[in-house]
Amino acid sequence: MLASCCLWGAGNAMKALAHVKQMEGGGYTEHLLDKHLLKVGDGAKQFAAIVGSGKWAELAGRWHDLGKYSREFQGYIRTASGYDRQQAHVEALPGRVDHSTAGAIHAVNTLGLPGRVLAYLIAGHHAGLPDWEKLEEGTGGSLRERLERKDLLENALAADISDALLHADTPSLQIPGGRGGFALWVRILFSCLVDADFLDTEAFMDGERMRQRGSYTSLEALRPRLERHLDALTQVAPDTPVNRLRADILRQCRGSAAKDPGFFSLTVPTGGGKTLSGMAFAMDHALIHGKRRIIHVIPYTSIIEQTANIFRKIFDEAVIEHHSSLDPDQETARSRLAVENWDAPVIVTTSVQFFESLFAARTSRCRKLHNLVDSVVVLDEVQLLPPAFLQPILDTLNLLVEHYGVTVVLSTATQPALETRRDSFGRNQLRGLDHVHEIIADPDVLYSALERVRVHLPDDLNAGTDWQTIANEVTGHDSVLVIVNTRRQARELHALLPPGTIHLSALMCGEHRSDVIAGIKQKLNNGEPMRVVSTQLVEAGVDLDFPVVYRALAGLDSIAQAAGRCNREGRLASGEVVVFVPPEPAPPGMMRRAAAKTVSVLAGNGDDPLARSNFSTFFRLFYDDTDLDEKKISHLLTPGDNLDVQFRTAAKRFRIIDDIGQAVLVRYHGKEDDRNIDKRLNTLRAEGPSRWLMRKLQRYSVNVSDWHFQQLVEDSQIIEEIHPGIWAQMAGTTIYDPVLGLALETDAPSASDLVV
Repeated sequence: MLASCCLWGAGNAMKALAHVKQMEGGGYTEHLLDKHLLKVGDGAKQFAAIVGSGKWAELAGRWHDLGKYSREFQGYIRTASGYDRQQAHVEALPGRVDHSTAGAIHAVNTLGLPGRVLAYLIAGHHAGLPDWEKLEEGTGGSLRERLERKDLLENALAADISDALLHADTPSLQIPGGRGGFALWVRILFSCLVDADFLDTEAFMDGERMRQRGSYTSLEALRPRLERHLDALTQVAPDTPVNRLRADILRQCRGSAAKDPGFFSLTVPTGGGKTLSGMAFAMDHALIHGKRRIIHVIPYTSIIEQTANIFRKIFDEAVIEHHSSLDPDQETARSRLAVENWDAPVIVTTSVQFFESLFAARTSRCRKLHNLVDSVVVLDEVQLLPPAFLQPILDTLNLLVEHYGVTVVLSTATQPALETRRDSFGRNQLRGLDHVHEIIADPDVLYSALERVRVHLPDDLNAGTDWQTIANEVTGHDSVLVIVNTRRQARELHALLPPGTIHLSALMCGEHRSDVIAGIKQKLNNGEPMRVVSTQLVEAGVDLDFPVVYRALAGLDSIAQAAGRCNREGRLASGEVVVFVPPEPAPPGMMRRAAAKTVSVLAGNGDDPLARSNFSTFFRLFYDDTDLDEKKISHLLTPGDNLDVQFRTAAKRFRIIDDIGQAVLVRYHGKEDDRNIDKRLNTLRAEGPSRWLMRKLQRYSVNVSDWHFQQLVEDSQIIEEIHPGIWAQMAGTTIYDPVLGLALETDAPSASDLVV
């Protein structure tokens, strides 16, 4: 280990500090810079060794904080007010000193052009991966400009730094996937650096929290729990044709687990038990092939809690539920410690969190990426991959499978057309996923066996019906589920239906939705009649079984998902699915185009709307009418000869939901005496965010559009900023309705209103 260095000559002998921590009894504890650099280098090397890039990560770790050797930084860290744990490792403070550029310059000076790989990592280890050149506003300074600040390195090198720390030979520049894989490789190296840096800082700042890490149960130990759960379900499940088919699906999943890693498709009709069968495949496959974790990706934040709860009942504390509703952006030491690095064996996350992380620049989003290596990723409802980003997503999935030991399972009842396609001139229309192995031996036979509904189409798929007419028709059914396209439509129709009608939408927090869905299931089990109006949040992962389902015209895949909530257990000879055209067209953009393609497909194939061949036609028509790299992400992330990549611009543009809005914590009380939310908000106010607390509070968050959020903020008696960047409903207000959720009185055109 290096000796503590002397700075700026013998007359000013001083230990270089990386961080300081105030002690309860007064004074402070020092985190020596040389020890920090060596420890981060070792940690990053260990993380990156799994992809054969340990030397690159080690050098990034050793040089990432070289700028802290400067007189300016050492003076700053010694005079910063309070020396407390929230200030010692944060750049965004008054009078801050740039300590990340010096190491980036040193990497280029030492290694030449290959040193730019390290320059991206080091320059971005606080503020996020930079762009090489500034192309647009809101993306920060360019790496090219920062590398011109030679004075920053000179200030650091004025200290007496060991040659062993500064010197290095150039590692081999073997990029997985070549030029097209450069950006992903850099992000994974960045993840190794950032996680190692955070963990070493955490060990110094909060040793007890650090000791709690890495204590998860292994996949080997989790497998018997899954076996017991599946055995228990088999014993209590009645001997019905549907349950026999589910048992056969599970058998086929387990039988395919020994196949070589790669791409798999799990094509099973809705209600066939894909969730648990897919987990059984993932578990067996992971153990046979030495995979490190299982990541289950779900399209909607609004229904992630159900799947997470299923797995948590089986695996308990080994499950991390991670989505973006309350992902802290405030760069404080405390919030950094609360950010997940996905070191658990089972992760349940959303498509937004998963894919935006793969294209992110921010440290908190990228930190987890090295833990994707050697994992099994189950993409649930894969047909909902965002079309505008489909090409860069598929390119990245191919890289993960080919170069990073990832197995990907494409799980859905309606497989999209993701194979490579070329036009008549041989040009790529889609660089797709080829060599995908289907788990189910004969999906067509399975679909015929699980056919449980009749689909009724309107006489004219282009003529709308007013809400009152639809309400009158729905009222004629004692037990019925109606699925509409937007949250506003759900409220309008709900207001026209008889008292006692149940409402479901993402304006209700997760805890509220879970309570309502549990109540619906209980009534269904008891045979009690009820009417439910919902957005499409019930179409993925929510196991409901109604005799009649109404579905507003939408994409053909959505209609099939709605049909999966009808006669799900096969108790009736046939369930009834009624497709209706609402009084206004589907929202502009993807929803409207999907509805139009459905009309095109069914115009000539309406006799059997849910025939599997219809879905291939639907997706091809839909994709052919869509720019599959609308934001030119692939171009931004493909380096030129000078390794010039626009990381931050690509991350800024890769937003699956353009206006994801703002999360607001609501005071939902499921029971009259349940005041958990009030206690947790008080804890947040007093102590700030922590990982366990933010996990709990996710259950009480509602995302609203930026426009609606500003309306709430302007009324100072409704919501308050309970912690920087975290807003909550004020105590005593009635803005949260126990039936409808968050009351937004005025509609505004916003993409977030399409979040279901």
